[in-house]
Amino acid sequence: MSFLKLAATLILTLNITLSIPSGADGAPDAPQGRWSWPLSPKPSVLRTFDPPDKPWLSGHRGVDLGPRPDGGQVTAPSDGVVAFAGVVVDRPVLTIDHGDGLRSSFEPVASSLKQGDRVAKGQTVGTLQSGHCGSTTCLHWGVRRGEEYLNPLGFVSDLRPSVLLPLE
Repeated sequence: MSFLKLAATLILTLNITLSIPSGADGAPDAPQGRWSWPLSPKPSVLRTFDPPDKPWLSGHRGVDLGPRPDGGQVTAPSDGVVAFAGVVVDRPVLTIDHGDGLRSSFEPVASSLKQGDRVAKGQTVGTLQSGHCGSTTCLHWGVRRGEEYLNPLGFVSDLRPSVLLPLE
């Protein structure tokens, strides 16, 4: 390998390793493996994360997972405390506070949990209901840190771009 190719490969590798900040492209800065999917088996993603440019504009502040025609069990993706369990507009919503400013919300999910209940990663927290994706039953999963919406998929998948490096 020529010195120029070696230097370019090294610079590219260091740039990829060091310059992708946590939070890039809506990806959270939570280590992979600490969170799990809220539906099992691993669901398909029906609608991706598409946050608006400004907080007051329309967008999709989470992901839609499914389909689950059987009203599947929803599980806690990480340990936490129930921050909200109730109805918002016309849908049952469950919000879990995971600490460090992170909160995940699920709708439409019927749950017997109440505010202040502790939940463990993988614990069933409710049952998926219909009403979010029209005729298809799906789970809307959102994650926030403070007031900033994050891509939930970044907590369960590696969202960094793949980069091909030269062989020589």
